[in-house]
Amino acid sequence: MILTVTPNPSLDRTYEVPSLDRGEVVRATGERVDPGGKGVNVSRAVAAAGRRTVAVLPLGGAPGALVADLLHAQGIEVAPVPVTGATRSNIALAEADGVLTKINAPGPELTPDEQENLLGTVRRHAAGADWIVCCGSLPRGLGPSWYAAIVARVHAAGLRIALDTSGPALLAALRERPDVVKPNAEELAEAVGRPLATVGDALKAAKDLRETGAGAVLASLGAAGQLLVDADGAWYGTAPVDAVRSNVGAGDASLAGFLVAGGRGPEALAAAVAHGAAAVRLPGSVMPAPGDLDPAAVTVTADIPVDLPLDGAAG
Repeated sequence: MILTVTPNPSLDRTYEVPSLDRGEVVRATGERVDPGGKGVNVSRAVAAAGRRTVAVLPLGGAPGALVADLLHAQGIEVAPVPVTGATRSNIALAEADGVLTKINAPGPELTPDEQENLLGTVRRHAAGADWIVCCGSLPRGLGPSWYAAIVARVHAAGLRIALDTSGPALLAALRERPDVVKPNAEELAEAVGRPLATVGDALKAAKDLRETGAGAVLASLGAAGQLLVDADGAWYGTAPVDAVRSNVGAGDASLAGFLVAGGRGPEALAAAVAHGAAAVRLPGSVMPAPGDLDPAAVTVTADIPVDLPLDGAAG
């Protein structure tokens, strides 16, 4: 079982548009409403792979109730933490050429009682989990050290934890040595405090994160592929993508694929790449099912193309 923790979930509306013209009426050619948040997306991808997952998340108001209903419909067990504020609603505009514009709301502020209830809910559902996965931004009310406290508690219980966050929350959590961190190129650059121009730069940055405390670094580099750096070495994975329909949640799908495949080594990286490549071919934040994957198209190698540019990296 994979337990996900999403402190700041969302209700995501994605509109597909031919192009985005400021100040003009834009008519959508497609529309989706999905439960959102990085941890939520990981649970959705795990469930699509046929594995059991439990999603811990604060939920409030009508958007929160709809998030729970949508997750239940996808076979995901929800461990809700009731909050007084309404769950945030986000909007994504996906243009035909693959450009994505996202508008993310801040979300509700959690009271001290709601914060404690969130921690207690994680503790109650963690027993027996293969992985605890903490993802996304922290809502108002939770300080940057909150993820660090979760990592410490998970390790004290003898469990493994994967972390996908950024900024001060990531840096604080590294001190507690999370088993896996999953930055994208921009988050990796922010964490090491310098720009990354090539895959080689990303490789050096990932090694720096390991020295700071990460057990393994799974880095999404957008069109440039993915990197895995751990105690056993470094690997680079790619898969061809003819056309990007939406990259919303692609990095989350990659993390889910990595963990479902064991969370270690080049075989798990290959699964991550296959899931990420499949996700960008799907509309909105739809998570790939086994039939969407093309493992044969994935290439994983220890011969890392250090001079390859990172233009357009995201994930």
